Amino acid sequence: MAAEELEPGLRVILAPNPSPMTFRGTMTYLLGKRDLVVIDPGPMDQAHLSAILAAVGPGQRITRILVTHSHLDHSPLARPLAEATGAPVCAAGNSRWGQSGIMRQLATEGALGGGEGVDEGFQPDQTLREGDRIEADGQPVLVLETPGHMANHLSFAWNGALFSGDLVMSWSSSLISPPDGDMRAFYATLARLGARSDRICYPGHGGPVRTPRARCVELVAHRRAREAAILEALGEGAADTAQLARRIYTDTPAALLPAAERNILAHLIDLTGRNITSPLGKLTAHARFKRK
Repeated sequence: MAAEELEPGLRVILAPNPSPMTFRGTMTYLLGKRDLVVIDPGPMDQAHLSAILAAVGPGQRITRILVTHSHLDHSPLARPLAEATGAPVCAAGNSRWGQSGIMRQLATEGALGGGEGVDEGFQPDQTLREGDRIEADGQPVLVLETPGHMANHLSFAWNGALFSGDLVMSWSSSLISPPDGDMRAFYATLARLGARSDRICYPGHGGPVRTPRARCVELVAHRRAREAAILEALGEGAADTAQLARRIYTDTPAALLPAAERNILAHLIDLTGRNITSPLGKLTAHARFKRK
């Protein structure tokens, strides 16, 4: 697909990877008019690589490749694009970077499963940290560490806009699948982004979020409502994530219930850490939980 201008100095190319989890596809953004910064090159797709390269006009060059997080719909094309252009791949770290202590422990024990759609081989050329600034045609791009959907998730602030990856989207809430996703971190990140004054969010999937603060409030409210529903269901007795998903996600197609189970597991780990629930035995993906 050809690049579409969103505002002066910003274009987007839609990757051809639509699905129930990616909506119409991954949004690849191009910042700048001469020295270009690419955000989220997308999935391993030759046609999409060709579309990105075709968007580089006379007198232009790609100077940086930024990756919000290393899921297979966002990061795999970074390496071929880097090889084609000589631009470095910049991200927080590999796919295990930034995991909390409890998530690392649970991952090491092999108790949680997870790993859906993770780009296991991802490795940036340059690492980015909170507060770093990158130049895009003389305009600064500020790096924000925004874990939750994935531990190595970054967002990028530019000219009043926030490139929010899979954290703040208009069409859907985020999948939080432990140990890669972390509900406690997700709440903290949404609180932080909701306190900012960004005029617009450009997400990894779907259209722009034109009221970022309000959307952050909505997303927190949605998660708190799910949390309350989990606790209400556990009031009927101990249950595992599959049982809880069937009780709570009554309007969700059966094909999406496995993703719902992962979100519930993320809630249960957070609730257990807050001493509100506890597993019956070892904390695993298939454990039964009870209210305390």
